[in-house]
Amino acid sequence: MASFIGQFAAEGSSDIMTGLGIDGKLLAFQLIAFLLLVFVLAKWVFPIFFKIIDKRQEAIEESNRAAVEASQHAEKAQEEITKLLKEARTEAKEIVNTAKEEATVMVQDAESKGKAQAEHIVAEAHEEIAKEVIAAKKALHNETIDLVAAATEKVIGKTVTDGVDGKVIKAALEESK
Repeated sequence: MASFIGQFAAEGSSDIMTGLGIDGKLLAFQLIAFLLLVFVLAKWVFPIFFKIIDKRQEAIEESNRAAVEASQHAEKAQEEITKLLKEARTEAKEIVNTAKEEATVMVQDAESKGKAQAEHIVAEAHEEIAKEVIAAKKALHNETIDLVAAATEKVIGKTVTDGVDGKVIKAALEESK
């Protein structure tokens, strides 16, 4: 192996390339073709690819920004929905409480009106009873006067005139009081 390396070291650089099976002219031609290809690609092809890649990168970044904005908008919308739901629940509770209070007031009004009407009916009944008692007392008084007159007539045995009869009855009633 040392002889192999020594053989290449002893010979010139052109001999090394020949020994490896490389043609110098062909290598120079291939190097010029490669550099020409790189130049053409760099001048006309790569800018197009870079523009496409840049546009794609911008589209991706814009999509990311839009996604972030949509996410933020969704969060704000969710917060707004939560806030509106809280307000709606509070308003519903207030409506229910107001309805309960109004129902209570209506029941109390109905009860007070019912009591007032019952008291009015009782008062009218008492007045009617009082009037009937007064009428019954008058009727009883008149009947008592007629009975006293009849009894007096039977006891005395003669008819007494209304004037005399009234005086006697009044005197008897005053004595009985």
